[in-house]
Amino acid sequence: MNPTPLSRRTLLTGAAATVIGYNTTTRTWATTDTPTRGRITPLPPIQGTLTTNPTTRNTHAHDFGRLTTNTPYAVLHPAGAPDIATIIDFARRNNLKVAMNGQSGTGNDLESHSNYGQAGVAGGISINARALNRIHTITPTNATVDTGVTWAQLTEATLAQNLTPPALTDYLHLSIGGTISIGGIGSTVHKHGLQADTVEAIEIVTGTGRILTASPTRNPDLFHTALAGAGQVGIITKATLKLVPAPQNARILTLTYTDQHTFLTDQQTILNDGRFPSQVGEILIQPNGQPPHYKIEAVTHYNDTTPPNPTPLLTGLNPTTTTITDQTYREYTYRADTFADTIKNLGYWNTPKPWLSLFLPATTTPTFLNHTLPQLTPDDIGPGLLLCYPFHTNKLTHPLAITPNEPTAYLFDLLAFPHPTTNPTTHLTRNRNLYNTATQLGAKRYLVGAIPHMTPTDWQHHYGPHWTTLTNAKNTYDPTHTLTPGHNIFP
Repeated sequence: MNPTPLSRRTLLTGAAATVIGYNTTTRTWATTDTPTRGRITPLPPIQGTLTTNPTTRNTHAHDFGRLTTNTPYAVLHPAGAPDIATIIDFARRNNLKVAMNGQSGTGNDLESHSNYGQAGVAGGISINARALNRIHTITPTNATVDTGVTWAQLTEATLAQNLTPPALTDYLHLSIGGTISIGGIGSTVHKHGLQADTVEAIEIVTGTGRILTASPTRNPDLFHTALAGAGQVGIITKATLKLVPAPQNARILTLTYTDQHTFLTDQQTILNDGRFPSQVGEILIQPNGQPPHYKIEAVTHYNDTTPPNPTPLLTGLNPTTTTITDQTYREYTYRADTFADTIKNLGYWNTPKPWLSLFLPATTTPTFLNHTLPQLTPDDIGPGLLLCYPFHTNKLTHPLAITPNEPTAYLFDLLAFPHPTTNPTTHLTRNRNLYNTATQLGAKRYLVGAIPHMTPTDWQHHYGPHWTTLTNAKNTYDPTHTLTPGHNIFP
């Protein structure tokens, strides 16, 4: 639903005074209670609201990682794409920055789910994605939604029609726009690619304030650089996403290992023959310097009361132990909710989380693991996870979703929840050192992680031959570098 249109005078409100414009001389907001020395750029009319309320600004100042603070000047609650276009144009003329903030999560735990300030816009204008919350249509093959809709909201709506998005993140309470802007990885990446690879069309507001539709056949260069493009060319406001029939049930085979080589070999076997629609690997760091344990969670689906025979599913695999459980498809899809509730109950949800997300070449994954795992302790990870599983890189179809130059890569996802009293600086230094080692082995980063001190040279090395693709798109669609400064790709 769109908010009731506001009058020009109530466009932007602060704690006690109405903001009438932006003072380009003092680079502060001009209000009815402050002298108007200098040049004042009047605020244009919008249908939503733009606020300087300190409480609202503070809720958009931090993200899930809790490692940075980037307080915006103001927060926009848009009624639609035209409001965003208006504010981007206003920001360009006044040398302000703009970024979308997913405000993901549940209940009162709403925030950007970036990890290291990627959605931050210190001294700029933050856009609250939650205001864009409408599911427009659901058909047997696709859904069109506002990008502030979460994957949980879309999944609930589609399951009611026996449909599902083919690619889902493990944690569903994330904005659709946020994940497709950086890729969106989950346990079906080996089948369907990233969530960005399941997008059929987008509505996007570029950094020049234009509202455009983009698809593989309409503005294809914009389509392919907006998806997994880190918000550098525009703010995606609407998306049409593929849907597939939803299975009824899930059979989960949990395979454990004490040997890394066997763990990786079995993961490669499962990947190559495609026997499971969902595949996740996990590394379990042991106390007192003991060798790690390993786990594969492999899932198959079925639609009747008779689950599939596990014997052929396990052919050619060599786990130490195997455990089999059955759930409804919905229960498995929402499995991370229980994990999140546990983290919250333990008091770790709002503490610093120095995550590290990398794409490792399959050929050098053992070398990286042998270098890295001895450096990690159970306290480093806390109640979090260390995921490690493979996918074929040709499943990622957008050029700015950068992967190693090999047919197969492994996601290395250190989802650390260190003890709340831990100094995160040590972990950030470790992340940077591990990133340096990984890149020497041909790895690339996945953009949600916390890697400090990324330089222009680092980014050029990351994008490699696609650096030209990104810079050309930036110069075309955001020539004033107004959008999404938090990645620090274009300082």
